[in-house]
Amino acid sequence: ADTRISGARVARERDALVRVYGRPASIVSDNGTEFTSRAILKWANETEYFDPGKSQQNAFIESFNGSLRNELLNEESFDSLADARRKLAFWRYDYNNVSPHSSLGNKTSSEARRTLEQFESSAPGALAQTDDEEHEN
Repeated sequence: ADTRISGARVARERDALVRVYGRPASIVSDNGTEFTSRAILKWANETEYFDPGKSQQNAFIESFNGSLRNELLNEESFDSLADARRKLAFWRYDYNNVSPHSSLGNKTSSEARRTLEQFESSAPGALAQTDDEEHEN
């Protein structure tokens, strides 16, 4: 939570995530100003923008945004930026570690990630590789 997030900050945060998790195959983004600034253009060859007003093109983030709005933003009042950050941190912990998600087989996000990491470490390269672009996404 912040009062304004610049494209430069988004780029710094993306760089930090790449250092931790590695470079993603692609990035899907909406057309918000913080995602279309000059600071983000260097990522443009990896970023797939979805059309304005076409939220169905990015169903995962729209589902997340709906949960955030329904479970936090519509339910809480924020006295200050610090209060908003604190409440967001609690919500994020609950979302990732307590609440099961039907799209993850009723596992929490952290459980699903641990399962994936265990599978990948016990059978590296076991997932089928394809050259067919239609099946990559």
